[in-house]
Amino acid sequence: MTETKCGLVAVVGAPNAGKSTLVNALVGQKVAIVSPKAQTTRTRLLGVAMQDAAQILLVDTPGIFEPKRRLDRAMVQAAWSGAEGADLLMLVVDGKGGVGEKVTRIVEALKDRPEPKYLVLNKVDIADKAKLLVHAERLNALMPFAETWFVSAETGDGLPQLKNALAAGMPAGPWHYPEDQVSDASERAMAAEVTREQLYLQLHAELPYASAIETEAFKERQDGSVEIHQQIMVERPTQRAIVLGKGGTRIREIGARARAELAVLLDRPVHLYLHVKVRPGWDEDREVFRDLGLDWVE
Repeated sequence: MTETKCGLVAVVGAPNAGKSTLVNALVGQKVAIVSPKAQTTRTRLLGVAMQDAAQILLVDTPGIFEPKRRLDRAMVQAAWSGAEGADLLMLVVDGKGGVGEKVTRIVEALKDRPEPKYLVLNKVDIADKAKLLVHAERLNALMPFAETWFVSAETGDGLPQLKNALAAGMPAGPWHYPEDQVSDASERAMAAEVTREQLYLQLHAELPYASAIETEAFKERQDGSVEIHQQIMVERPTQRAIVLGKGGTRIREIGARARAELAVLLDRPVHLYLHVKVRPGWDEDREVFRDLGLDWVE
């Protein structure tokens, strides 16, 4: 009988390195929301990837950056706490963006960690190939990595080899999740994330980080479909107007796209009801932090 393996891989890096896209690609389906906006991931999320007899538990963490607000501090704390107890640390670096101050600060913070560390230079499909080697040499000079990988989470380049290496690095032990489970996120939490992703994708810079999604109700209907009621919290009336759009066109489009994606993720019809509420100071509310899965940080 083949010996099973199971281990935890903490995926860390600066904002916009492509961590969530990489986790989704390794898992084989979407478990983390993705947008071009930095700091899209707010909380620790677990993706479950299978490779032969190995179960690889990938912790997708928020990007590590210089925190300014309480919400920022909570996100950075979630990133570092997501790396606790890992069997392997994987630093993901934007191969096109290169090695900036944010990346070097993370490397400094990782230096004394005892876990094996992999360097993954992502976005090789759009990066300058000659500069990639320079980035790899510079980072390995700061801290020798056990392995260095050049991949594209977008195109899949290098991912099969990386996944095999991660599987090989997992300790022997029983699987923690059923073979067909891809994430530890509840359906309720995933529903809120899908709607938040649509806000980011459709509003771009118009609504930076001034919004949060609260799933108020998630109930099964007798016909097998699911009914979801969500509240989109914003800080000012002007932001509410942006989310609603002229004559409600924007909120309808956000709802339609989120509903379509949720129907695929949940594998059943979805009835999604969105409501936009002005809630000044929501990012200083303990209850909201709890609902977001973040610790209250003084």
